[in-house]
Amino acid sequence: MKIVFSRKGFDSAAGGGPSPVLDGRPVTLPIPAGRGPSATRYGALGLGEQVALASRGRLGADDFAHHDPMFLPDGRAMPNAILGQCGAAQTHLERQGVGVGDVFVFFGLFREGAAKPHHRLFAWLRVAEVLHLPSAPADRVAGLAKLGMPHALGLHAGNDVAWLGQGGTARRASAMLRLTVPEGPPSLWQVPAWLHATGLSYHDKPGRWLPGNRLQSVSRGQEFVADVGQRKDALDWVERVIAEMAN
Repeated sequence: MKIVFSRKGFDSAAGGGPSPVLDGRPVTLPIPAGRGPSATRYGALGLGEQVALASRGRLGADDFAHHDPMFLPDGRAMPNAILGQCGAAQTHLERQGVGVGDVFVFFGLFREGAAKPHHRLFAWLRVAEVLHLPSAPADRVAGLAKLGMPHALGLHAGNDVAWLGQGGTARRASAMLRLTVPEGPPSLWQVPAWLHATGLSYHDKPGRWLPGNRLQSVSRGQEFVADVGQRKDALDWVERVIAEMAN
């Protein structure tokens, strides 16, 4: 199995600032749509006030969001989690052999109150289907477009893909889901011991792997893949993370 650490949401480069932790719960802010197709405004997601604060007034309720990944309300038919990917990031996933049965754990930059920003896990997706949008049946693409999925509204690249499956978002910002070490900076992570053994794509330089199961994560990139095979410690870790988010 492969575990994908997938960077999503606002940060200093995309949006202008970290997403907030509100009442103990991480609230991820989708990046701005820019010139890309979008049917979803921040106000419709209930994020108008928060996006204005995070962007220092550059964005507001009437601006369009790149609503991705998407997590459908409870009670909707499966799949209830949808991720769109394309371009170099999608090519990387393909080269790493990511597919059905693998798990995305989404992380982003967050701030709670006046505390320093930090990286934390905020959602997951267990892949059940990989749908190549340029060659997909028209009704499948239309169904995703009706939900407002940006990559189905208009292709971003020739390799646009919808990753579909079961997933959800974290209900609380627990210590277990925090990646950044307590003293920071955001890119210095505390990671499980097995990750050093399996490795993580884009993190091949030995100097990034520090004593005490710490990792100096790269500053750019979206999808970082760990091929864990059938390692029990890694499989147990991802199940604990999902359970922590779901409870």
